[in-house]
Amino acid sequence: MFGLNLHIKSVTKITFVLFLAIILLPFNSLSQSKEVVALKGDGIYRLLTRHGLSSAEYMDDFITLNKSNLGRNNTLLAGVKYKLPDTAKLPATPASSSTPSKGTGKMVHYDIFGSEYADIEILSNNLKGAVYYLVGGHGGPDPGAVGKYNGYYVYEDEYAYDVTLRLARNLIAEGATVYLITRDKNDGIRDEYSLKADKDEVCYPNLQIPLNQTRRLRQRTDAVNQLYKKHKGAFQRMIAVHVDSRSKGENIDIFFYHDKRSETGEKACKILRDTIEKKYHEVQPNRGYTGTVSTRPLYVVKNTWPTAIFIELGNMNHERDVKRLVIPDNRQAVANWLALGLITDYKTNK
Repeated sequence: MFGLNLHIKSVTKITFVLFLAIILLPFNSLSQSKEVVALKGDGIYRLLTRHGLSSAEYMDDFITLNKSNLGRNNTLLAGVKYKLPDTAKLPATPASSSTPSKGTGKMVHYDIFGSEYADIEILSNNLKGAVYYLVGGHGGPDPGAVGKYNGYYVYEDEYAYDVTLRLARNLIAEGATVYLITRDKNDGIRDEYSLKADKDEVCYPNLQIPLNQTRRLRQRTDAVNQLYKKHKGAFQRMIAVHVDSRSKGENIDIFFYHDKRSETGEKACKILRDTIEKKYHEVQPNRGYTGTVSTRPLYVVKNTWPTAIFIELGNMNHERDVKRLVIPDNRQAVANWLALGLITDYKTNK
């Protein structure tokens, strides 16, 4: 009798272990990260987008997950397998809250972002009610600062515009109303290192950009102010994106200008600066960050009616700063981090 009971207990134990194995194995296999192969020309932004993941939400997690298989400056290597972040485990967002967002289920389409990125899923209502006027620096007959990298020219207006487009797309995905004040119907978001220069940019809604600097600045300022009146009473921001030009030896981080009369503008700039510093500490812990916030009597900062934020992405004449521009995923990372900071600004600086 005793031997029989022992056998029954052993069978029960084995059955229980098998039951646990059957239950847990599928769960473990489902929780493992999916692996995908990078194609020629892929960057992290393009790879994530192709597999239905928002780069704003998952780029940093992708880099952390695949750090050992990434090339220099977090580039992808064609033919190499990379793990996609587990969307079931990661919070969706660029919100500061840890509550995952399931998205609104709404899609919008804007040709201005180019064929690959024209369709945008509205991920949340984090910025519902906010209105942004995004001004890519220079444009039309004025290319702005010109640098060089690996034998090709780097034009300020083209790279500033690409970052501006990426930022606009992120803000729209978070529920914001966005106006591109400088715009190019042909370019869209471009995932190349070398961005071809042209002179067909226009000022909103479709005005030819003048060569004279004063007229050019007045034109885009007037465009912003006319739209500001249309949205009177709403939360509004004017954001100008530029690339500075200094001596070759001067390495600078992303920095911000605001109008000296605007406490709200100063706070917004500090929020953006602090957000980027935090992200650099997460992604490149030993890098450091020296971005600054200060005042400067710039025409668009002084004369646009919404709170103004003027961003310099780096020094066009410094090699490390230019890398921030030429690598597509770097441009996307900057846009993601700026979007994160603007969400904080919207929630805390009204």
